Amino acid sequence: MKSRQYQRRQLLKASLASLGAAAFSPVPVPGVFSRVAHAAADAAANDRILVVLELSGGNDGLNTVVPYGDDAYYRLRPSVGIPEKKLLKLDDRFGLNPGMAGFERLWKDGQLAIVHGVGYDNPSFSHFTSMAYWHTAAPNSGDDYGWFGRVADAMSPRAQPNFLINVDTAQSLAVKSRVHTPVVFDDPDKFMRNAFLQEQQVLELGPAAVQEANPTRRFLDDVARSAREASELVRQAWARFPAKIDYGINPLGLNKVAACIAAGFPTRLYYTAYRNNAFDTHVQQNDLHQRLLTYTADAVLGFMRDLERLGVADRVALMVFSEFGRRVPENTSLGTDHGTANVMFFAGHQVAGGHHGVPPSLTDLDGTDNLVHTSDFRRAYATAIDGWLGLGAAESVLKGRYQPFPVFG
Repeated sequence: MKSRQYQRRQLLKASLASLGAAAFSPVPVPGVFSRVAHAAADAAANDRILVVLELSGGNDGLNTVVPYGDDAYYRLRPSVGIPEKKLLKLDDRFGLNPGMAGFERLWKDGQLAIVHGVGYDNPSFSHFTSMAYWHTAAPNSGDDYGWFGRVADAMSPRAQPNFLINVDTAQSLAVKSRVHTPVVFDDPDKFMRNAFLQEQQVLELGPAAVQEANPTRRFLDDVARSAREASELVRQAWARFPAKIDYGINPLGLNKVAACIAAGFPTRLYYTAYRNNAFDTHVQQNDLHQRLLTYTADAVLGFMRDLERLGVADRVALMVFSEFGRRVPENTSLGTDHGTANVMFFAGHQVAGGHHGVPPSLTDLDGTDNLVHTSDFRRAYATAIDGWLGLGAAESVLKGRYQPFPVFG
């Protein structure tokens, strides 16, 4: 028995080592080794990874990437407009919020792409509704599954354990998949299946060892087994991950993503978020917004440096978005209200750094004093799907044809 377990451990180590993670040795969970090894082998054939970071609450893009070269910005924002001398200047037109030193570093290294003017027709000013549109990539309509889940289905039409990970307290609609069961966790040390106290003992026992004849029961047993195995793997990955890189005050789950990558997980898609509508800055915006952007930029830079340390930086790209921007004129509470078009970011070694898309006009606003978007946000999604992952499936995933930005050449 010991000899067989040893052979299985060696098989898994060999598979994970091909992804640069020979140091990771999962605990002996029955049934997990062959599945993870098989998925890792599949991932090795085309091993690019996409990470999505959501900034919930509607980030103010105009005070993130500031168009200081346009006088209209200061006319419309006499109080919350950030003075030119405080900005981290990118060129003679745009500057980053002074809290974004991490993004400035990536920009100077040519590893940050800014996509301007993204939005969608007939925009919603509701956080819940607009985020649902972004999560499903189906504005003013709907879909049963999230766009990220549909990407997973296109990448692997058969279910694979640990193929899609969502770092959060609850599953995002974006990762809802027809085929795959996302692994969802927040604190790896407390990662377990939630249940009523009366049910917990039964769940801990796990599925029966005998082969279940009923296909529905067999499916549920497989899901339960996969969840138990995933929790063990995540806990081990986190316990073995050395904290050598500073991610700042709020790592935004990106350090946990790095731990899973370092452990050689077969995961190709990761989704995490700055939670709790943090960017909903209606009142006394500037100081709070700068802190939020500092935490974000520090976490992203830390993540990129960790990928370099792990030797996997060429395999990973990060996309950052928010459900909408803010209104162009400031409000009477020294904040900004829900708006429309916004900026997005791509970061990574393979990114063609610089400006992409057309910045929207600050003078030709719509009837609600909002920016008129210049690009559908699904162009950015197509950039990630076809430009980065190389799927050639953006049209089917997004249910329409959207021209990718030349972010990845």
